[in-house]
Amino acid sequence: MSVLKGNAIFGQSGGPSAVINSSAAGVFTEALKSDAIKNVYGALHGIVGILNEDFIDIGQESKKQIKLLRGTPASILGSCRYKLADYDEDPTDYETILRVFKKYDIRYFFYNGGNDSMDTCDKISKFLDDQGYECRVIGVPKTIDNDLAVTDHTPGYGSAAKFVATTTMEMFLDSRVYNRGMIIVLEVMGRHAGWLTAATALAAKKGYGPELIYLPEIPFDFDEMLEDVERIYTKSQNVMIAVSEGVKTADGKIIPESVGKVEIDAFGHKQMGGTANVLAQRLGQELGSKVRGIELSLLQRSGSHIASGVDIDEAFLAGQEAVKAALAGATDVMIGFERPLKGPYECLIRQIPLRDVANHEKMLPREWINEAGNHVLDPFIDYALPLIQGDPQQEKEDGLPLFASFKKIQAGDRDK
Repeated sequence: MSVLKGNAIFGQSGGPSAVINSSAAGVFTEALKSDAIKNVYGALHGIVGILNEDFIDIGQESKKQIKLLRGTPASILGSCRYKLADYDEDPTDYETILRVFKKYDIRYFFYNGGNDSMDTCDKISKFLDDQGYECRVIGVPKTIDNDLAVTDHTPGYGSAAKFVATTTMEMFLDSRVYNRGMIIVLEVMGRHAGWLTAATALAAKKGYGPELIYLPEIPFDFDEMLEDVERIYTKSQNVMIAVSEGVKTADGKIIPESVGKVEIDAFGHKQMGGTANVLAQRLGQELGSKVRGIELSLLQRSGSHIASGVDIDEAFLAGQEAVKAALAGATDVMIGFERPLKGPYECLIRQIPLRDVANHEKMLPREWINEAGNHVLDPFIDYALPLIQGDPQQEKEDGLPLFASFKKIQAGDRDK
């Protein structure tokens, strides 16, 4: 196979995480070493930056700043939630992408994101192939929701799970300080899958976590929850409840819809948030007890100070392997993880066709949830514990984390 020479571009999409920039560091570090890749660009705000020709020259950034990405949360390049229409419906964006790729001689495209981002990758890959334009397209996985299909787990999840479990333990102790009981309703991210909310069970396993856990995989019934809460509260005067933001009633409605309308985003997803407050209000009215609703919101995806060392390393590895795969000739795949069925935990790399990942979701197995549907079982604990190990990798200055700061020099005229 002849060496494909040209420029590379990398973009970040969807919700950020504590380690998405570690994947960026992996891509940048590996791509900048390659003789086949002349220039490495970073698309600002994902696919939108490509459409607008708004991207920066990564080669102008210092090695130190790229290294600091491993301890920097959020998306250094900015993100987006932009849905490409099907080519048959509207070819405009595809034609723009092809024009931009030709103009800048883009022969390697790396896109870091979740389900919808892998759909974007797949669409672009197939379009470029149909047009006879050689460009290797590789998806780099990312999501704290851990719901990408086929791969064992996803970069971002381990760190978010560690944050959720640790914060749950701390709140558990705080909520039991006074001689008056309290009901805590803790809302954790998770639109359709309960992987992150299930991480509160790691806290419960240590004796400092929720008595009740409600996940999107099980239809939610308020009366059943009320019965569960009342039984526990009568006995101990304290109850902690963990609930996924996306739990739905049997008729498919999320909890905030019971008190009003919710907004819909570009991908047709209902805007989340507010579940804890709605449930806390109702429980307070029904039981007359002190109730507090707590929504972790952005905190659970930006907690780089408590990130999993395993997660940081694996996110970096995913970026590295994406570049290596592309240079070796792979395209239209996502970098995925698998682990041995038996023996010590080990993260093995695999290449997964984008069509097998795009728009598919991996749910928490029903057999990992208890029969009543209000907690999780030990197989989940065994699955999640290896993913939260290791310490954050952050440099400090004046006792505070030192985050990467890019100059963000626009791609120059030399390549236009």
